[in-house]
Amino acid sequence: MNYFIASLIGYLLGSIPFALVIGKVFYKTDIRQHGSGNLGGTNAGRTLGKKAGIFVIIFDVLKAAIAMVITYFIAPDAMIFAGFFATIGHCFPVFANFKGGKAVSTAMGFYLSVSILITHNVLLHFVLPLAIFVLLLYITKIVSLSSIIAVPAGALIIALTQPDIRVTLASAIISVIVVVRHRENIKRIMSHTERKITWM
Repeated sequence: MNYFIASLIGYLLGSIPFALVIGKVFYKTDIRQHGSGNLGGTNAGRTLGKKAGIFVIIFDVLKAAIAMVITYFIAPDAMIFAGFFATIGHCFPVFANFKGGKAVSTAMGFYLSVSILITHNVLLHFVLPLAIFVLLLYITKIVSLSSIIAVPAGALIIALTQPDIRVTLASAIISVIVVVRHRENIKRIMSHTERKITWM
């Protein structure tokens, strides 16, 4: 029962489409009708501006983090389920016709919570994957490429440096989800048509 409750909490929090909410409430814009149509921070930033993009990213990170913190006080043994299903909810949100984002920010929220609540190694299990993302973004100027390398790198780091098989499996599956959700981006990267950022 604890696993079910944790999963439900994670999924419902993950399903909150902050990109859609911020776009409609503050900008009177449905970002699903603009850019890539994706409910994530990158499309929010390109469609609504840098400030909106930053807030969407922060809130998407917090979805997984808050789900795991809540579960920590209810059923700490089920925290992984809350974080994992927050990622599923972000990708397939019940509040947005099951068409969500690509789970990069939510994955980072999962890594952040794992590093604080489970492994107690923030530097290795959150800061390092984040640093990999930022470094790759600085070098390539491509958000998608940085994402599909940094998130799996975080999963690999977790697999090699901590013993909890549940954490390892959840991280691995999340990284696969992130890569699969970027399959169209991968095609554009390979054809050298993927958009690059201009602000870094």
